[in-house]
Amino acid sequence: MNTFGRNFRLSLWGESHGSALGVTLDGVPAGIALSTGDFEQDLARRRAGAPGTTPRREKDLPRIVSGLYRGHTTGAPLTLLFENTDTRSEDYPAAGTRFRPSHADRTAWVKYHGFNDPRGGGHFSGRLTLPLVAAGVVAKRMLPETVRFETRLAEIGGCTAPERFDEVLRRAAAEGDSLGGIVACRAEGIPAGYGDPFFDTVEGVAAHLLFAIPGVKGVEFGSGFAAGRSCGSENNDLLLDAEGHTATNHAGGIDGGITNGNPLTLRAAFKPTPSIAREQLTYDPATGTRRPLRIGGRHDVCIALRGAVAVEAALAITLADLLCR
Repeated sequence: MNTFGRNFRLSLWGESHGSALGVTLDGVPAGIALSTGDFEQDLARRRAGAPGTTPRREKDLPRIVSGLYRGHTTGAPLTLLFENTDTRSEDYPAAGTRFRPSHADRTAWVKYHGFNDPRGGGHFSGRLTLPLVAAGVVAKRMLPETVRFETRLAEIGGCTAPERFDEVLRRAAAEGDSLGGIVACRAEGIPAGYGDPFFDTVEGVAAHLLFAIPGVKGVEFGSGFAAGRSCGSENNDLLLDAEGHTATNHAGGIDGGITNGNPLTLRAAFKPTPSIAREQLTYDPATGTRRPLRIGGRHDVCIALRGAVAVEAALAITLADLLCR
């Protein structure tokens, strides 16, 4: 399914090289002031142009086609539409031929019996993070004004020094290769009490949406996997006061699946962009043989560069849905 959420629900639609793509949001409260200009800041963070990002240039201007009247949400489903204008579909092999390694080409072909749209990855493309980021803008408007997000790219290809990021990106591009990355996201000002035990924990709901972001292969909250290498006396967050502030924040702001009032922290790992310029061998079902493949098209050297704001949007959407519950 392409729908997420219980009381704040979003449905993504469209393909990378289709005429348009977008999102429909149901459960948006009436009376929220909103205009197309409100989306620009976050959409600009996702837009291509920086070193290591795709040469594809899309304006990414949202068109609000329903759910808005006289500058305020109406309470009806809110639909945002984005046009695709800079596509080069001829760069991509037809469905069922020369499956690109580590893409959804083959799994989509099998699942949809060859009727899937293969151009630019179709509905499986990172292009679908565009309406996700737009949904995150609306979600932030639904949260308490105290909530503030801080998101950064923590690693590229194992390098943790931001001043060297451009250097490692240029080297990978020159070698016809790509790099993975890790995004760190922090949200402050979240009241205690969001989330439920077991199946609707904050971690569980957030991870569900985070793993929907193309390329995300790992998610951790607070100390994450490092907690599995520590002992209780090191990992326990000691309470300081009646408000629940703690001396450390190994739990990442969540206890028992419920926000505890401390900053919510998470990290998301993106795999290296699978579309690389190097020649690779792949299986071609049309000939029944393995054949060399050079992937055309325009691709990011590191998808985490533009994926960071999508991680932030996913957390905002999660919190908005839990707030509505």
